[in-house]
Amino acid sequence: MLENPRSPRVRAVAKLTKRSARQETGLFLLEGPQAAREALNYRPDTLVEVFATPTAMERHADVRDAARDAGIEVVFTTEAVLDAMADTVTPQGIVAVARQSPTSMRDIFAASPRLVAICEEVRDPGNLGTIIRAADAAGADAVVLTGRTVDPYNPKVVRATTGSLFHLPVAVGVDLSTAVEKARAAGIRVIAADVGGGDFLASRDLLAEPTAWLFGNEARGLDDEALALADMSLRLPIYGAAESLNLATAASVCLYETAFAQRASA
Repeated sequence: MLENPRSPRVRAVAKLTKRSARQETGLFLLEGPQAAREALNYRPDTLVEVFATPTAMERHADVRDAARDAGIEVVFTTEAVLDAMADTVTPQGIVAVARQSPTSMRDIFAASPRLVAICEEVRDPGNLGTIIRAADAAGADAVVLTGRTVDPYNPKVVRATTGSLFHLPVAVGVDLSTAVEKARAAGIRVIAADVGGGDFLASRDLLAEPTAWLFGNEARGLDDEALALADMSLRLPIYGAAESLNLATAASVCLYETAFAQRASA
């Protein structure tokens, strides 16, 4: 059992909360039984280590069994060690280390996707994690993140995806103009979500065709250069008194409306 919160092994795991350590090692941190469960069920090949308190392993026997079936040893720790490793204030007794496994943008568009989310300068980890989760739930084929978007392996992003990070291809650090070019070459219409865009309802029928949604920064949206790259831009209607929708909420609506349209026409 690991008992010393200051041991080199514990410190190495704790450092993964920092982007510099993630970039240097190619690893990232998973916290809680749900994240560990999804990684074990969908991408066990990416898992390097699993740490847990004995109490947590008793409570989440399915995680223990899945780790054993994947040939991954569970290292028991004290509560103090888990606290030292985790990014959260109250970890749920399980922490894991996994290899980053982004998908190349070339492979994503070579697979003839019908629904893709492209994120440009999305800076809030919770928003990005929720967009990835919504894309997964809506049956999107992939998520593409430009170099100006927050690191998807940030612990807050990973938690917000609730495991969806392991369910669909995610490309990272791409150039926006290249992403749009690849999408267009694959026969996909690129639609920018923008408050100054056209009437969403009037263009609803277009969503049945292969679509890549382009989402921008939470505060500034998409700049003129990014908007110019898209084939068109659309705005969601606001029927109440709200000034606007949260980015992740708006992205969820756009992705689901497209999923509805595409399935209705299938």
